[in-house]
This record gives sequence, C-alpha cells and structure tokens, in this order.
Amino acid sequence: METLVRIAEALGRFSARFVPSSFAIAVLLSLLTLALALGWTDAPAPRVLDAWGGGFWELLTFSMQMALVMFTGYLLALTGPVKALLEHLARLARGPRSAVVLMAAVSMGLAYINWGLSLVASAMLVRFVVRRQPDVDYRLLVACAYFGLGATWHAGLSASAPLLVATPGHFLEKQLGLIPIDRTLFSPFNIGLTVGVVGVLTLLAWALHPRPERAVRVDPAILEQLKDFEPPARPADKSPAAWMDFSPLLNVLFGALGVLWFGRHLWLNGGWKAINLNVVNFLFLMLAVLLHGTPARLLKASEEAASVLHGIVLQFPLYAGIYGIFKATGLTERIGQLFVSVSTPTTFPAIIYLYSGVVNYFVPSGGSKWAIEAPYLLEAARTLGVEPEKVVMAYAWGDMATDLIQPFWALPLLAVARLDFKDILGFLLVAFFVYLPLVTLAFLLWG
Repeated sequence: METLVRIAEALGRFSARFVPSSFAIAVLLSLLTLALALGWTDAPAPRVLDAWGGGFWELLTFSMQMALVMFTGYLLALTGPVKALLEHLARLARGPRSAVVLMAAVSMGLAYINWGLSLVASAMLVRFVVRRQPDVDYRLLVACAYFGLGATWHAGLSASAPLLVATPGHFLEKQLGLIPIDRTLFSPFNIGLTVGVVGVLTLLAWALHPRPERAVRVDPAILEQLKDFEPPARPADKSPAAWMDFSPLLNVLFGALGVLWFGRHLWLNGGWKAINLNVVNFLFLMLAVLLHGTPARLLKASEEAASVLHGIVLQFPLYAGIYGIFKATGLTERIGQLFVSVSTPTTFPAIIYLYSGVVNYFVPSGGSKWAIEAPYLLEAARTLGVEPEKVVMAYAWGDMATDLIQPFWALPLLAVARLDFKDILGFLLVAFFVYLPLVTLAFLLWG
C-alpha cells in the first residue's frame, strides 16, 4: 500500500503540472475536432465553421436535463430526513473496517439512485462516520465515498445515455427511435453486472484498510471544519409573506401534486418502463420540495446546490459545438468506418466499453460525451448488426469506469472532506484495476 501511495503522489504531481482545467480540455477537443473535419472529410472550411458555431445551441434541452440531475440530487441530500438517515447509517459501523465497507456500499447504492445525491450524501456520511470512528483510515473512507461515481451511477436511475434514449424527443430519436429501460437499465445483464460489481468493490474496501498502526487518521483541524447545512432561522416578523415562506403548507400541496402525477404517469405508461430522464428529475425535485418542508429552507438549499452547476453551464455548449461538427461534416461516418474495421459483432461491446473509458478520462461528462460519440458508434453498430441497447450500455459502463481515477467529479466530495485527489488515488487505482477486467470480460461474454 505504501507503493500505491507513492504512485498516487507522483500522479498528483504530474496532473497538477500537465493536465489543464476541464474548460481548457474542452477547447482543445474543439480545435482537434475542427482539424479532423478539415483534414479527414470533404467538408470545406466555411461549412465546418458554420457547423461548429451553429451546433452550440443544439443541446440546450439536454444541458438543462444534466444540470437538473446534479441540482435535484444535491437538493435532496440537504433535506432533514436524508441527514437523519445518514446519521443512523453511520451508527451501523462497529469499527474501522466496517466503516469503509458501509461507506462503499452506501456510495454505490446512492449513485444507483442518483449520482448527484451520491456525491453530496456520501460527503455528508463521511462527516458522520469519521466522528464515530476516528480510527478509520480517512483517505480510504473518502475514496470509498467516491466508489459510486465509478461503479454504479451510469447503470442506475440517473444514467444519462440509457435514460436519454428512452426519453421522447431526444436528439437521436429519428435515427434510433426509443429504447425503453427494460432493454438497458433493467435488463438482466445490467442488473447482474451491477450486483456483481457492488459485491466485489465492497469486499475490496474491507481488504484495503491498513493495519491500525498504519492507518492515516483524520486531522482534528479537518474534523472541526466538517460543518452541516444550516436551515434559515424563522424571523420575528409575523407578516403573511413570512408565514408563507416558513409554513410547510405550500411545499406539502405542491409536492403532493407532483407525487400524484408521478404515480399516475407510471400507472398509465407501463410502470417502471415509463421512467426517463425528465421523469427522474421531476420525482427528485418533488421529493426535495416535500422533504425540505418550507419554501425558505428549499431556497437556501437551492443556493448551495446551484453553486456546483458552473461546469455544466460553461462546458456543455462547447461539447454541443463538437457534436455539430460530427453531425454536419461526415466525420461521424469516417469514425464509424474505423470502428467497423477493427471490430466484430462479438468484440464490439467490449471495444466500446474500453474506448468510452479512455475518452471519459479526458472528457469527464457522460451526457455531453454521449452527444458527441453516439452518432458514429450507432452507425458502426448498425453496420456490424449489433443491437443498439448493447452500444448504449457499453458506452454507459465505460463512461463511468475511469471516473474512479478522474478527479473532475470528485471535486465536491474533496472540498467537503478537505483532501486532495492524490490522497485517495492510490486506493482508487487498486479498485480500478480490479473493476476494469471484470467488466471487460462481462461485455465480451455479452457480445
């Protein structure tokens, strides 16, 4: 384990020196895509430029959907009942090893429900667990809190690509149609692989905990800084406006209407098959309204939740511009032909899984990356005779695989935990090297 820590520190130093910001990476990818279109297709330069600039606004709906996934998950994590549940869960840990096992299982379980919820709630659970188990290795505890983003989120109920292709009006509907989630998220393959991965990584968390004398305990100064969300205080003002803002009446009425709509939607549209990205976001928003209790508390939580959306708002238009180039210049067909030349129907899902993982390390956004890659991946699958749902799930699993060793989505967790990514990377590398061959083999067998 000491060797892994030294590797993690070296990788941290390398990343700090050579890997630019996510915005800089998006700009570099835009320039690379422009160069590929100019050099590898017959499209003239003015057409490529028009495709890039015009594409910026083609994915506005999708961008808002992704922002709401993060926003609603964060809102829900700040509610009183979720906080109480996390405090109860923290009491289940009976020692350092059981603490990291608990953290790994909860992180992956929450990420299956909503990746935004997992990021925030896992960070909150770190606070509660380390207060009760100060002898736990703090680095491993925080690393386990990140397991869900690398192991279950894109196989669960907030999965970008599978939910998107099940949503009416999605940007690929004319080419692909709708793929209901019983063929993707609720398929026996996906459920079985998810259960297997959760079991393996939970056991790995137990095995990775150092001996007591080698465990790195939480710094008391850090423990002092781990503060909880504070709801607004009720004002002394007794005006009608203050009463409405601090009364649960509006939240209960509005949230109850939302839950009623959700139940009716499932009843009229085939049960869980009717779940898509819009429905998931709607449900989480209504639950947040109900569980925050009052408009005042909800609004204060919204301010904190909105603070993590800047990356999506800033970068998604750039990725939409890349998508515009792929769609309008023939670059999609060129790359699709390349995939066909190196694949067979049997190996194609596994190749897509590995390819998606590599690209995700440099473009850590499952939603925007799907918009870029989907056209040529689906075209290659059509040529090879591979079912589109296999492409969707191979993309989804590959997209989250390298999240385990990519710091972009860990930033909110690390900010709460007061650690650097290099502090947890050694443990995450071990998990990654166990997880990668397991899932690759699964997709080879499925193919």
